Amino acid sequence: MQRDVMEYDVVIVGGGPAGLSSACRIKQLANEAGQEISVCLVEKGSEIGAHILSGAVIEDRALNELFPNWKEMGAPLNTPVKGDEVYFLTSGEKGTKAPHWSIPKPMHNDGNYIVSLGNVCRWLGEQAEELGVEIYPGFPAASLIIEEGAVQGVVTGDMGIAEDGSHKDSYMPGMELRAKYTVFAEGCRGHLGKELISEFNLDAGKDPQHYGIGIKELWDIDPANHEEGLVLHGTGWPLTESGSTGGFFLYHAENNQVVVGLITDLSYNNPHVSPFDEFQRMKHHPVLKKSLEGGKRVSYGARAITKGGLNCLPKMTFPGGLVIGCDAGTLNFAKIKGTHTAMKSGLVAAEELFKALQAERANDEVIEYSAAFEASWAWEELHRSRNFGPAMHKFGIFGGAAFNFIDQNIFPIPVTLHDTTADHAVMKPAAECKKINYPKPDGKLSFAKLDSVFIGNVNHAEDQPCHLKLKDASIPLSSNLPLFDEPAQRYCPAGVYEIIEDEAGKRFQINSQNCVHCKTCDIKDPAQNITWVTPEGTGGPNYPNM
Repeated sequence: MQRDVMEYDVVIVGGGPAGLSSACRIKQLANEAGQEISVCLVEKGSEIGAHILSGAVIEDRALNELFPNWKEMGAPLNTPVKGDEVYFLTSGEKGTKAPHWSIPKPMHNDGNYIVSLGNVCRWLGEQAEELGVEIYPGFPAASLIIEEGAVQGVVTGDMGIAEDGSHKDSYMPGMELRAKYTVFAEGCRGHLGKELISEFNLDAGKDPQHYGIGIKELWDIDPANHEEGLVLHGTGWPLTESGSTGGFFLYHAENNQVVVGLITDLSYNNPHVSPFDEFQRMKHHPVLKKSLEGGKRVSYGARAITKGGLNCLPKMTFPGGLVIGCDAGTLNFAKIKGTHTAMKSGLVAAEELFKALQAERANDEVIEYSAAFEASWAWEELHRSRNFGPAMHKFGIFGGAAFNFIDQNIFPIPVTLHDTTADHAVMKPAAECKKINYPKPDGKLSFAKLDSVFIGNVNHAEDQPCHLKLKDASIPLSSNLPLFDEPAQRYCPAGVYEIIEDEAGKRFQINSQNCVHCKTCDIKDPAQNITWVTPEGTGGPNYPNM
């Protein structure tokens, strides 16, 4: 069956803040100029926002540029931050609240908003459609179209393929979406972005990218425990016991809800670490327990975070398109925020692509984008915070905190620190590391993985090819198990990977139907043996209000 071909001026891959902002701005510029520019945006989730997961406290700086009257337009930024607290947790019982003056300035949240980023993206999607953007949810971009050394568009995923590769009665081939320019805004570790970075050597001369895994829950809590607008951040226990780094967040949103989560840096070296279980254990600390106790958990999800910053930011242009937002790595980890910088990267992309289209260019490299982005406040932010992550990795929690306090609050330290070891390469043999016995979940504050996946509304069509590809199917048992006690059993927050032992022996089982599309396996596998690709359209989580 032949593929249908649709042609556009611009195709955008990904319905997150970067892609939607870029789509809106291109159409704004075109409409202002009275020029017809066709823009198509494809999103792998069942709807815009279905796969969006973030804390999220956001700055409105980029939104102000895109829609200056966003308040009158009804953008769902309803909860301004009213209080900001930072804690260092110890021993599972004690916690020290940091004096406000000691907190690095980028972590201050005055003027910011607690939001559901999924709902913000749903709203941005509505604005994009009103401006004339064609949006196709449930259509994952599965592969690149590269011809004559340039990206010419993407091919959406085939539907109706059985697990054995045969075509079911419902088979429908994907479409070729061809464009003069293609913008990749897939979020952290986008699988096409990963291909592009390799294909065009975009990370030459850069530090390897660094990541965290963010695990988040949404809770309805007792109104007596709710303080709308209060923002809590912190670090310490239990990560310090496992030799890991990262930090927690707890935000008091509207309607007596809180969002609570833990970001675990994927630079940890103990293969026994389970970020999911670290998070479940952490919720028992009194600093968090006092808000959650007596409440009800209503949703769960997880997503990797691109946090390497400026030192790891690849070249964002290539012949035929751009890679933007967290697909490239524009998050400002010093602020623990990436929405505003991702949106700004999308706005700059729109402006430069509009100029190129006005000049009747197509499928060339819009090299002007690099200078334009470097002239933006987003790049200035990333440059100012370039040492934040490397300092934490090099000097640990206390040394890194001291370095960053001086660098961010007193005077910029005139050096650039580097972290040149990729996260997957730091794993130590299991025999050399302390085994961790995590407590059983109590069903009140802490929960099991599969119960968590269930409330994340995770679903994949049955009888389809596994979207978690092993380069070598023997490695999990022959190498990862004896060396690292197969860490996929623990770094995955959704119970996708298991070692099963029965009368036939041991086997490595992939429960791909549980996958929440966090991409941690693609990042952390020590052999780099797992490649995440898009499953059939609409598969994965369906996050409400996350």
